[in-house]
Amino acid sequence: MKKAIFFDLDDTLLNDRKSIQRAFDVTCGELAEKYGLDSAELEANVRDCARKLYSTYPFFEFTQKIGINPFEGLWGRFTDVHHWKFREMGMFISDYQLKAWKEGLQLSGVPEEEAEGAKKRFQEVRRSTSFVFDDTYEVLEQLKTRGFRLLLLTNGSPSLQLEKLAMEERLIPYFEHIVISGNFGFGKPDPRLFQHALRLMEISAKEAIMVGDNVSTDILGANNAGIDSIWIDHGDGKKMEGAKPTYRVERLKDVLDTTVLLPR
Repeated sequence: MKKAIFFDLDDTLLNDRKSIQRAFDVTCGELAEKYGLDSAELEANVRDCARKLYSTYPFFEFTQKIGINPFEGLWGRFTDVHHWKFREMGMFISDYQLKAWKEGLQLSGVPEEEAEGAKKRFQEVRRSTSFVFDDTYEVLEQLKTRGFRLLLLTNGSPSLQLEKLAMEERLIPYFEHIVISGNFGFGKPDPRLFQHALRLMEISAKEAIMVGDNVSTDILGANNAGIDSIWIDHGDGKKMEGAKPTYRVERLKDVLDTTVLLPR
């Protein structure tokens, strides 16, 4: 019998992709209108430059272990001080953010002096824009009503993930514990993170189930720890060798109808 449910945060409960998209839409849309350009092409250039540039910084390998993507890098402050790699990231992140916009705008023919304003505008919009999925609170409420204990298990920088939660503070009380990979120096799919969550909840692997959208972190990590899982398949075609979800659903609300989580 399942006693606890471990939830991923980004693109499982929070629609992080939509928040990032809104920040790009506003920032690139304003510049495109000013210079008579195609907004989608401008955005594509900035995204491409950001991805490529991100991989050149000394903090890149660490972000791969923790789970911080280039677009989170475009708006996070990364004020974490408990790990030297986060301190290093904090030193370089502003440089990365400015260069990503400068190089992306240059590809589109936008003067480089616009980069500083674009960097700030993107961050401003992202910090004022938070989306949860339409069924997030309904699902959490029903699961609590059914007697399940909930834990949040998320990859990322503690400062950034906590900032996201502060923007949706209604989420916080649903969870007994909030586990963030950046506090440990490694992230999902490392089984140690899942084992730590089990110890916090004082349950066995058989008594837990993981819910997440990412097969290479949430599902593979649950597999590695001997924990059942529910994969929310957003239809982006991502696969990962060795990642085998116990259940597959197409939207968060479908979790409620999963056999193992039906009312007892």
